[in-house]
Amino acid sequence: MLRTALTAAALFVAATPALAHFQLAYTPEVNLSTPGDVPMKFFFWHPMENGHAMDMGMPESLTVTFKGDVTDLTDTLAPITFHAAHNEAQGYEAAIPVKRNGDYIVAFTPAPYYEESEDIYIQQITKTILNKGGIPTGWNEPTGLPTEIVPLNKPTNVIAGSTFSGVLLSDGEPVAGAEIEIEYMAAAPDMETNSPTAPTVGPMPGGAVVAITDANGAFTFGIPRAGFWGFAALGSGPVTEHEGKELSQDAVLWIRAYDMESAATQ
Repeated sequence: MLRTALTAAALFVAATPALAHFQLAYTPEVNLSTPGDVPMKFFFWHPMENGHAMDMGMPESLTVTFKGDVTDLTDTLAPITFHAAHNEAQGYEAAIPVKRNGDYIVAFTPAPYYEESEDIYIQQITKTILNKGGIPTGWNEPTGLPTEIVPLNKPTNVIAGSTFSGVLLSDGEPVAGAEIEIEYMAAAPDMETNSPTAPTVGPMPGGAVVAITDANGAFTFGIPRAGFWGFAALGSGPVTEHEGKELSQDAVLWIRAYDMESAATQ
């Protein structure tokens, strides 16, 4: 049964203080041609404005799904220090094993983060997709997370200037009338130094960029430029309390967009 827009609106009003926080699950190349261990960084940050980073506690889980088979990589996570523009914060890193051709859905569940200024917890359950060989094998399949965004466009090679669509799920059911916050990774992390590179754009005026899900839980956004784009549904998860305080359990998805190149430059 679809959640009503009224219920969703109540959830997102409660979650509003979490705006601009984005959990990263990042590696610079998501389209792979050779097998190997893909390094991935996990930072909790404000990537659009290259802003403040937040300390992360020990994550709850890291999994990768390939053709329906789930591999638990939680024990491989190692703590690292993220040198953000204005502060330092603890993050994590791991290597994602990629062998056969197809889609690898990486799902990262961080520990709830306590936002002292608002007296709430935030938990951004985050997905990103890697692909080897250009072979599609399930990028549009849900993974059974408490809340997640399921892409309706192949998320590893969206064309800049086109659109991207997704469906928001909570407990496996579409969420209608939900607000989707949209973030551009303006300062991608340097994998060697664990610090942000120079930002390529500044934050948009007027606050967060948002879309609203329709009656079927779907949303669409025009992708104006190449790079990594994040989509976050704040408070969409079924768990609403942690250690006696309000919890905003969010669904986050990262996608990769590219500019089309002329045949002469390919």
